[in-house]
Amino acid sequence: MSQAPNSPPSLTAKGRGVLGDRVFWLLSLGAGLLVLLILGLIFATTLKEAWPAIRYSGFDLITSSNWQANDPDGPDGPLKPHYGALAFIFGTAYTSVIALVLAVPVSIGIALYLTEYAPMRLRGPVVTIIDLLAALPSVVLGLWGLQVFAPWLQPSFRSIHDFFDGVPVLGTIFGQALSGQSFLTAGIIVGVMIVPIITSITREVFATVPTADKQAALALGATRWEMIRGAVFPHSFGGMVGAVILGLGRAMGETIAVSLVIGASTQISANLFASGNSLAAKIAQNWGDPDIPPGRSALVALGVILFVMTIIVNYVARIIVRRAEIRMKGAAA
Repeated sequence: MSQAPNSPPSLTAKGRGVLGDRVFWLLSLGAGLLVLLILGLIFATTLKEAWPAIRYSGFDLITSSNWQANDPDGPDGPLKPHYGALAFIFGTAYTSVIALVLAVPVSIGIALYLTEYAPMRLRGPVVTIIDLLAALPSVVLGLWGLQVFAPWLQPSFRSIHDFFDGVPVLGTIFGQALSGQSFLTAGIIVGVMIVPIITSITREVFATVPTADKQAALALGATRWEMIRGAVFPHSFGGMVGAVILGLGRAMGETIAVSLVIGASTQISANLFASGNSLAAKIAQNWGDPDIPPGRSALVALGVILFVMTIIVNYVARIIVRRAEIRMKGAAA
């Protein structure tokens, strides 16, 4: 059958369609490989710089919480350096979990309000405010947390500790508050910082839900919440997890704000009101110290640990999304 004279050229036919398709495929492949190459080079170079500390500390680097830099003029004589990052790994994970627990419900609620409930005249201003919050420099938020928020929280921490003192488990979680600088303060500050990221991505994902699916649920007698639970959430699950993982990556890598409000204490404690430290904050705090090798190398090793933690979190998230999508397809079938 001959092609109509005014019909568009077929992309499967020989000619510019095939050539353009091939060029686009090569460009896409090259961009993907370039990203992998850059990530590989970053990991290789940082691992090379961190190798002296890794070889010096061995498994103690991730299993010990004793971090002692070289001190030739110690009160008891020269102190042999020891580099154990377990306390910083714990602090990074603890503050990130706190931030997610606080930020994810708020972010999803804002995204749902903007896509399902808010009148058109309010959507623009609310989106603008969220974007402005995302543009707020972390150092400004950290200074505000140190000078205003942490002192304001300290009396509340003491009151909560007095209320739960002696209660099993809760008495440990809400322990003594020596200052406003704590895991919880850092988690709140980081939570505020990742709300715009999770909200913006989740809002875009919710907007991709087919209108026909939502209208069909409502036509069958579902309430607005039942429509959201049955049509919006299943369709958006993968994107929501992706938004949370991006927020988690920002939370794990946040440096200056966490460094200012977490307290810079090397300890592992379930007490939300205790001070601690994180991997990124420790690097920023001690990078300029006049320490002999492998001290600088040990700080680079902390960056390698953070890099590996991020990769593991993203891999686990992909597994969760894949299994959830399989279950949803099975339920739909």
